[in-house]
Order: sequence, then C-alpha cells, then structure tokens
Amino acid sequence: MSDALSRREFLGVTGAAVAAGRLEPSHGFPAPALLLRSASRPMAVGSLNGLRGINLAMELVSKGGDTLDAAVEGVKIQELDPADDSVGYGGLPNEEGVVQLDASCMHGPTRRAGAVGALENIKTPSAVARLVLKYTNHILLVGEGAKRFALSYGFEEEDLLTPASREKWLRWRANRGNADDWLDVPADEKMVERPTGTVNLNVVNAAGDISSVTTTSGLAWKIPGRVGDSPIVGAGQYTDNDVGAAGSTGRGESNIMVCGGFLTVEFMRRGMSPTDACLETLKRVIAMTPARLLRPDGPPAFGLTFYAVNKRGEAGAASIQPTKYAVYDGTEAVARDTAYLYPRKK
Repeated sequence: MSDALSRREFLGVTGAAVAAGRLEPSHGFPAPALLLRSASRPMAVGSLNGLRGINLAMELVSKGGDTLDAAVEGVKIQELDPADDSVGYGGLPNEEGVVQLDASCMHGPTRRAGAVGALENIKTPSAVARLVLKYTNHILLVGEGAKRFALSYGFEEEDLLTPASREKWLRWRANRGNADDWLDVPADEKMVERPTGTVNLNVVNAAGDISSVTTTSGLAWKIPGRVGDSPIVGAGQYTDNDVGAAGSTGRGESNIMVCGGFLTVEFMRRGMSPTDACLETLKRVIAMTPARLLRPDGPPAFGLTFYAVNKRGEAGAASIQPTKYAVYDGTEAVARDTAYLYPRKK
C-alpha cells in the first residue's frame, strides 16, 4: 500500500533508530515505532456521527490545544445532543429503562488512560474518564463509585432519558414477548429495532502526539450492568504515541474478544496502513465469531467498524459490511466509505 512501509523498510529504519539512540527506550525494552521524517499531518478520524466533533477537535488542535482535550470536546457534542440516542443525554436505556453510559480515553504523550462504566445520571462520561486519567492512579471506575467521583468534580446529576428515548424503550418493552404482562403494540405500528451506537474519535497533531476517546450508551435494552468494549482500554480504543490510535463502534462483545483497538495499533506498528490494519483486525473478529452469530450465507449477524490514524497523520477505517466514517480532509470533516469484508446483498 502507498501509505505503508514494507516490512524490510520498517525493520531497517527502526533498527537504525534504536542503534542511534533516537528512540526513547522504555525501561530498556524499546518498541518499534513509526518514525517521522518531518512534521506529522494533523488528522482526526472516527465514527460518522462524529463529523461535528472532528471539526471542533481540529480547530482546537490548530490553536495549540492538547489532542486529548480536543478529542473529548469533540465527542461531547454528541453526548450533549438529545437527538443522538447512541450516547450521553438521550441515549437508549437498559431493559429497566435506566441509561448507563461508558467511555474511555488515552493520552499518547503521557501514556495514561481513564475510563468509566455503567455511569448513571451524568451526561458526559468522556469528560469523567479524562478526570480519572488526569487525577487518579486508577484507570476504570464503574457504577455508583464513578458517579460519586463525577459529582465530586462538580458534574450535575440529571435524568438522561428524553421523551423520545423513553418512548422507544416503552415500545420495545411492550413488544418483547407474548408471555409477559405487557400488551403488544398493534402489528401495523413499526417496531423499534435494537440499535447499537457509539462515538469514537482519534486525533494526531503536527508534532505527532496522539489521543483517542470512545463514548457510548451501549447496546439498547441491555441487561443492567452490561458493559461493552467502549470503556475497555485496548478494545474500544487504544493509543500508542509512537505508532497511532484506533477505536471502534458496533458489537462490543466481539471487539473485546480480540482486543481490537490494541490489535489494530499493533498491525500499524508492523507497517500496515490504517485501513489495512482495520481490515486485519476484522478478520480476527470473524475467526473468533461463534457459529450462532453468523448468518447462513457466512457474514456475521452484527456490525463492527474500526477507525485508525497513525503517527504520520494517515487515517482509514474498515467495517464488516459497507458503511461510512468521518475523517478530516485537511479543511473540514467529510464522510467517506469504509473498506469492508463483505458486500451488502442487493
């Protein structure tokens, strides 16, 4: 691929850099890195619902802002938007009608991470995850403890259900089975599907510093307490400041099984382009998928998309079936088609 080093080139420049002392050793065990011959190209990539977030993140980065601060401010746009029922305020609830939010983030320059899981009544879990990263020696806080932590920093406790998200939950509850105590909605009324939704955003600046964040309200109508991949560092997102960052949206359980964020970054470490790295991770997902989750014609019966950026500012994305992603084109955020493993049937 045009944006990838060959294995020979990659090992050659890395070995020479280590020999010359140009790679900072980590306790005597240096890891291969993508070397910058010049300044990186500022770049952001992520899920399609993060278009506005990418524009804000790149504006902040262009003004000298930290990449993690920029990424968090970017995804907060969706967390605070009641029209986006996949994250934050207005996110679709669990089976008991309670919105539980998850988020994680990583800051490349400091090699630190923070995350929250099953967080209730706080609109912006990404901002809480950033505080876990900045002010504690922990990485993951969950449930009531995560909420108390957020309240201690001045976050307001609020009802996250909107009229629209509550209506969708009530309709799902009424139609989940004939043997329960709820009357079925008439057949001519459209059923609410069981959607998934997440925002992932990965940012690199001109100096090659990288950060990533993923935030979600999780799988709609989930079992209370269920946590997907979004708050799992190495799955929902991962950053290595020497290489790049990657994150995902879609079926979290399938991503957790392959540690997809970490794996995608490792593929880039080996010299793969961001797009090829995402495709290779998806192939690992398919190999790990049990038969009960496969369609009769072969493809998985779920969606999963990976997004990645490397230290040079090259970005890409790939999905199981064709979809779109958001990426900065040098001027603004645009929607582009992902690479994919299986075409959609006509």
